[in-house]
Amino acid sequence: MKLISWNVNGLRACVNKGFKDYFAETGADIFCIQETKLQEGQISLDHGEEYSQYWNYAVKKGYSGTAVFTRIKPLSVRYGMEEDEEPEGRILTLEFNTFYLVTVYTPNAKRDLSRLEYRLVWEDRFRAYLGQLDAHKPVIVCGDLNVAHQEIDLKNAKGNRGNSGFTLEERDKMTSLLDAGFIDTFRYFYPEKEDSFTWWSNMPGVRDRNVGWRIDYFLTSSRLAPLLVDASIDCDVLGSDHCPVVLTVADEMITPTLP
Repeated sequence: MKLISWNVNGLRACVNKGFKDYFAETGADIFCIQETKLQEGQISLDHGEEYSQYWNYAVKKGYSGTAVFTRIKPLSVRYGMEEDEEPEGRILTLEFNTFYLVTVYTPNAKRDLSRLEYRLVWEDRFRAYLGQLDAHKPVIVCGDLNVAHQEIDLKNAKGNRGNSGFTLEERDKMTSLLDAGFIDTFRYFYPEKEDSFTWWSNMPGVRDRNVGWRIDYFLTSSRLAPLLVDASIDCDVLGSDHCPVVLTVADEMITPTLP
């Protein structure tokens, strides 16, 4: 089973830059996107009867938003951590027979860190939410988590210490989430792989020189480790300032035979 996550940074713009071609080429079983930046009715994507699609729109126009396209019909869909409580459209949870899928666009602390306190409280709520899900069945979490966890996860660690996305507080929240029973799947397979990034500034030449950050992830409940096949980064795919990340799991993931 193949899963893909991509912060498209404006889906309408990304559609004009190859999104549909990439979607078709991948043949993903589940395709998650973040930062759709649109409202209901502003775009129509028809992937045929093969895919069901679910959208969580932000109340604020042109802001945030998440969506999931899936070949596997979910048992239920939840919007936000609590029913009707999440006006920024940041979380979608799909329940399947043997696992939960959560796609998330984590709040940015902002350059001046004015939203850091809000984010840290949000992180605690999100970790508790995932723990509640994990108590029932395993969880796959994907999306833009807006943090480079370790120094290996960005090009210029020394120069970015204390900056948004690489504050000690944000990194500690990521550590706490992993310690709560989750795996960073890319580091599970490639613990020492350098220069593997998912986001680059739009400043000229930055992406060409691969001066980036790894802030997009697939995390899974630790007990899913035996079913993980591979994790990768499609760093050559353009269309957004982020690139897609990919997780492949054993096909038995969709059967009732999980460990």
